[in-house]
Amino acid sequence: MSNYPKIAQLKDVAAFRARLLELGLELPCDDTILTAAAGSPLAEPVQIGSVRVGNRWCIHPMEGWDAERDGSPSEHTLRRWRHFGLSGAKLIWGGEAAAVQDDGRANPHQTLATETNRDGLKRLLDELLEAHHQHFGTTDDLLVGLQLTHSGRFCRPNTKQLEPRIAYHHPLLDPKFGIEPGDNSVVWTDDELERLIDRYVESAGRARDVGYRFVDVKACHGYLLHEFLSATPRTGKYGGDFDGRTRLLRTIIARIRQVYPDLMVLVRLSIFDIPPYQTSREVGRPMAFEHLLPYQIAFGADPTNPLAMNLDEPIRLLKLLRDDGVAAFNISCGSPYYNPHIQRPAIFPPSDGYQPPEDPLVGVVRQIHATRACKAAVPEVPIVGSGYSYLQDYLPHVAQAVVREGWVDLVGLGRVVLSYPDLPHDTLSNGVLERKKVCRTFSDCTTAPRGGVISGCYPLDPYYKALPEAAKVKELKAALRD
Repeated sequence: MSNYPKIAQLKDVAAFRARLLELGLELPCDDTILTAAAGSPLAEPVQIGSVRVGNRWCIHPMEGWDAERDGSPSEHTLRRWRHFGLSGAKLIWGGEAAAVQDDGRANPHQTLATETNRDGLKRLLDELLEAHHQHFGTTDDLLVGLQLTHSGRFCRPNTKQLEPRIAYHHPLLDPKFGIEPGDNSVVWTDDELERLIDRYVESAGRARDVGYRFVDVKACHGYLLHEFLSATPRTGKYGGDFDGRTRLLRTIIARIRQVYPDLMVLVRLSIFDIPPYQTSREVGRPMAFEHLLPYQIAFGADPTNPLAMNLDEPIRLLKLLRDDGVAAFNISCGSPYYNPHIQRPAIFPPSDGYQPPEDPLVGVVRQIHATRACKAAVPEVPIVGSGYSYLQDYLPHVAQAVVREGWVDLVGLGRVVLSYPDLPHDTLSNGVLERKKVCRTFSDCTTAPRGGVISGCYPLDPYYKALPEAAKVKELKAALRD
């Protein structure tokens, strides 16, 4: 394990600020957690499309790998959505990544946005809305959508075995994930993409019909629509230059807005990427990429030094999507499959990761500053920031400060919601955190599904601790240590 100081060892705000200073990082941080009554910036409403959203807390989409085999919600799935409703956050960004067709699932137990699961999608929404209404008295200021996805290179619709559908052959990702460079049967044809666009539109209409206020057209984390943004080697109308690489995403959005003009479209976007890292129990290092310079197969990377970001194209895309009518953006980066330390900073790596090559605080601040640049570029569009879970005890202190400073409009919560779903309510109502519930980034919520087990917070949530799957997670981690 790395020797970077853990956040839990930084006993107060002064120690946290001292660590930021030691690392040369600029990050605003308040002295105390402010309640709504004390004027917390996180308690202020924000307008997204036609909805006045009640506060600045957002819940990111959280896959549990726990739907039924037919894509309908299990009790585990419903419990998680009930927690979203009880959280006190007023923007639920997609709730769950729902695949627009069967073969697009990232695992055999991913939620589906197909006709066979129409009733299941409604059950999830009803569970969330009922819990929120019972606890907070109204849902008028609550905005809930559904995230639509196709997993592309990371499809596993039947078993743990990859069944990839890729935008193009990537010289590093192909060997990393066992894809033969000459196998063009796994590459989408333009005709197949035309039919996929129809599936997105149909799924969006399904979400609208059962009551979701928006759909998120997912373009992040190495999944299909994110991969197309770097498809420079691809020929035809969906690859090559910037217009070609962004055409699939923009066409899906335009078609949804044309057919369902009363449905808001939002986009979660990986705003920068870097080359894939090698899976190892050692300190992470990138796969050799020097022979590929200038590196033009990572969206938002500097072609001359792809370990550094270049936001020229991503900001150009944000402005186009703004003009296309996208109502809000959720900014993320990279992929949990091949460079998790930039996307999901953590001291304890997942089973398919590596020891952090930098203090995870560096990764957090990198994301926050990238999001700040995006906000400056499209100030009129509400933007949600990601990457905050690693801040742990000081997450609310930073969240309210960056919102006050105008760096971002809303702060998104991911992993921490699994261990501490009512964090937004506790901060705004009581001005305190329950430290025993704070996510310490043990990464069990990722290691579990990588081993074919449902995702959840096994270390801190008594519900998951009591499940039979908890023993399997312990076995997976023991095998890694051995």
